[in-house]
Amino acid sequence: MGNFEYLGINHLALVCEDMDRTVNFYTNVLDMPLTKTIELAGGRGKHYFFDCGGGDQLAFFWFPKGPDAVDDREFRRITATPGTMNHVAFNVAPEKIDEYRQKLEDLGIEVTEVVNHDDSETGVSQDISPSTFVRSIYFKDPDGTQLEFAAWARPLTDADVTYPARS
Repeated sequence: MGNFEYLGINHLALVCEDMDRTVNFYTNVLDMPLTKTIELAGGRGKHYFFDCGGGDQLAFFWFPKGPDAVDDREFRRITATPGTMNHVAFNVAPEKIDEYRQKLEDLGIEVTEVVNHDDSETGVSQDISPSTFVRSIYFKDPDGTQLEFAAWARPLTDADVTYPARS
């Protein structure tokens, strides 16, 4: 086996329908600075990068001749298909999760209640418990990409891993 050392995520590249709308949302709503812009050769499109903290970048491609966006029903099918992305989770401070939920709501963005992910049979609890490992809120960007603000509730340990998975 290789001995790989990771420094985090360099960038995650998604596709958007309208780069101006995407720049506005990520810079003005989510406060992610635009750090690099690339015009693809031959007018094929654009590739823009946003600083999402910790040295990590979220990037978007825009293709003027790309396919149309999928509808909600197709989106739900695609996000459960192997080889596709389900959502992007941004790590936020635990003490900020409620504040950020309110900020999103104040900006008119539909956002879920805080979800306490835990080790119970249902995987979530109404309140924070000793088995709560992350607290999350979910919302969408203008293209319908599922986004999450996630705050670790406790350190993960070897006890959090059961692999191979039980069927």
